[in-house]
Amino acid sequence: MNGRSSGILLPVFSLPGPYGVGSLGKGARAFVDFLVQAGQHYWQILPLVPPGDADSPYMSPSSFAGNPYFIDLDALAEEGLLTPDELASARRDTPDRVDYAFLRKTRLPLLRRAYARGGDAWAAHTSDFVKAAPWAGDYARFAALRAQLDAPPSRWPSPAPEPDGDEMGFHLFLQTIFFRQWFALRQYANARGVSIIGDLPIYVSDDSAEFWARPELFQVDGHGSPSAVAGVPPDAFSATGQHWGNPLYDWTGHREEVFSWWTERMAWAAELYDVVRIDHFRAFHTYWSIPAGDTVALNGHWEPGPGMELIERIQAAVPTLNIIAEDLGDLDADALSFLQHSGLPGMKVLVYAFDSQGESAYLPHNCPTDSVAYTGTHDTPTFVQWLFDEASPADRDFAADYLRLRADEGFGWGGVAGAWSTASRLAIAPMQDVLGLGADARTNTPGTTGPHNWSWRVREAAFNGDVAAKLRHITHTYRRG
Repeated sequence: MNGRSSGILLPVFSLPGPYGVGSLGKGARAFVDFLVQAGQHYWQILPLVPPGDADSPYMSPSSFAGNPYFIDLDALAEEGLLTPDELASARRDTPDRVDYAFLRKTRLPLLRRAYARGGDAWAAHTSDFVKAAPWAGDYARFAALRAQLDAPPSRWPSPAPEPDGDEMGFHLFLQTIFFRQWFALRQYANARGVSIIGDLPIYVSDDSAEFWARPELFQVDGHGSPSAVAGVPPDAFSATGQHWGNPLYDWTGHREEVFSWWTERMAWAAELYDVVRIDHFRAFHTYWSIPAGDTVALNGHWEPGPGMELIERIQAAVPTLNIIAEDLGDLDADALSFLQHSGLPGMKVLVYAFDSQGESAYLPHNCPTDSVAYTGTHDTPTFVQWLFDEASPADRDFAADYLRLRADEGFGWGGVAGAWSTASRLAIAPMQDVLGLGADARTNTPGTTGPHNWSWRVREAAFNGDVAAKLRHITHTYRRG
């Protein structure tokens, strides 16, 4: 990431399209074209993995697999794998929200028809994909058993039965299709000067291929269940802390195995993205350990993580992959020193900058060059929501004064200009902030579940010349073009 640049955060599920969720098809290419028109050089996404509990991409059944919901159905129809009637049955007029209930009921049965029609013809492609993706075999076995037994691994019989071969073939077919489409989309973006920033959840789910196939990587008890789980103490996101429930890595007992798995994971990320943001990066320094069975995050404690040894191992294994360290939350002096010593750019978030009573490291004039400035993230309120719903009157007045916010210009644009004005080498705004949207467009509210999370979608009409011209003008003004 050289020079000054900027980009937009928009999850794939938020893309426009007629099938109930964003996809790797026409809507994605329309967004890339919009980015080019708007003078942007980065598209940041959320994890591409299948959703897990509460439709979250951060509790996925795989750290490597692609989300089958994102497969471009129009492309399958063009290849003769779906009929016009089948394509019509997948249409869902929900342009503002992902319809997960509809997807869970209809999408895999539809894709099974595509597999029945074209699985044999795709066998050679699938074989090549499995050779290039060593994780795919474990994932296919897990996904097949998960479908057969209709239960998480903790409720499977021991030993687990052999997975159905055709069911494994179906899941390998889906992954082959998904990644062929993803690599084509990335190539489309790269050819137009747009780089992809991926997102890597630091933890995996206990209902995942990794936890089932590689239990030695995790802290488990004598029954193979997590002996402690992940979360965070109280911070800016939650006054009571967060209980995530993910298994913790066994950095002490199986250090070399965990290190090797992490380098494999980052090598795969380097195949998919130009840059990757590692979520909850501070856990490489120290991580919050909550006793298994305890539902209160406050009852956890800090444990030492793998430290710089793992960072150096990753950088040696994948030297071409740029990394952004998600360094938000409550960090003590030692954790801050670790992040600085890593040499990786951290995040500066505008909605946390405006304390009318004190100084903030996130204020635009304090953002260092080697950082990424954000108006907000997928876990924060939108800028307009923060300004009018969550900021105190004093903080709102301070932000309005500092950013010279104007109603006639649009408050969202003032936030974008604030992030773009920083010395940070890279500036990113969620698409919601570019459009000046409020609370109903928030991507996720940490510590909550429900249809309001992971579901916001943008309409293709938003990718218009007026919005692009305004964003290009701000980008040129702050010399990020």
